[in-house]
Amino acid sequence: METALQIQRTPELIAAEINHIKDQTKTMLLYNSIEIGRRLTEAKMCVPHGEWGAWLEEKVEFSKSSANYLMRIFEEYGNNQLALFGETGAKSQALGSLSYSQAVALLAIPGEEREQFIEENDALNMSTRELQQAIKERDQAREEKEKAEDDLKYFQDQIEKGQSALMGAKKYFSEELERLEKELEQAQAAGNEKEIRILKQELEQTDEMLKCANDEIDELKKQLTEKPIDVPATIEVIPPEVEAELAKLRSKNKSAAELKFKLQFDALTSSFNSLLQTLDEIEPDNRAKYTNAVKTLINKMAEYL
Repeated sequence: METALQIQRTPELIAAEINHIKDQTKTMLLYNSIEIGRRLTEAKMCVPHGEWGAWLEEKVEFSKSSANYLMRIFEEYGNNQLALFGETGAKSQALGSLSYSQAVALLAIPGEEREQFIEENDALNMSTRELQQAIKERDQAREEKEKAEDDLKYFQDQIEKGQSALMGAKKYFSEELERLEKELEQAQAAGNEKEIRILKQELEQTDEMLKCANDEIDELKKQLTEKPIDVPATIEVIPPEVEAELAKLRSKNKSAAELKFKLQFDALTSSFNSLLQTLDEIEPDNRAKYTNAVKTLINKMAEYL
């Protein structure tokens, strides 16, 4: 007499069966949501204009927002062919293996990047919370990378603009130096000692400004030829060495306007000192008139600040 095979029911076996049913339920929930969204999309094309909300409420008891959400699930995860004979209805095997909650979380990932993200992060084996955290970290890493790239481009642009401004200043001071040298030659030929003394002072000051401009240009050239900051294509966080390089640039680099201001301010200071020396050489009877003219100019300038 045959004896029926008896399978021992153990807690482990029961747990395995429960987990299997849970996995089936999760998959079926996504599958059913895709299929409902598919049919809602089809129905919306058939229902007369202006009657969509009423049709949803009367026929399937869905709000517009619920229907839109399910149609998006179909749009993002469903294939465009009718799912028959046990097919998942999903666009790919990876997407078809998602649970409903995983699929919802992954809506935050652009469709063209979703499958790659699932594969690279083993998303199928993540809990919903772990998946949401991975997506958050991905978005933060991208934002930080983009910010680092933008910062680097900004500082490189500023260096190039500063170099352009300094080249203009160098040209100006070179031309000024050439002009003063010619005037000095003329003053020396005429034996005008007073003019010679003034021109020599202006030559020294202009030569100093030209050296300053050249030094600034050399420094900017050095910065431009240094090894560029390497921002990795894929990063979890901005590496400390990249942050350090960006911080160094922030502390060292002046904007083009700041460099231009420095040269113009130095030139203004130099011209003012020359003006004071010239005032000292004017006869005392006339000096007050010219001094008042300078004070009037200075007050006018102060009004614009």
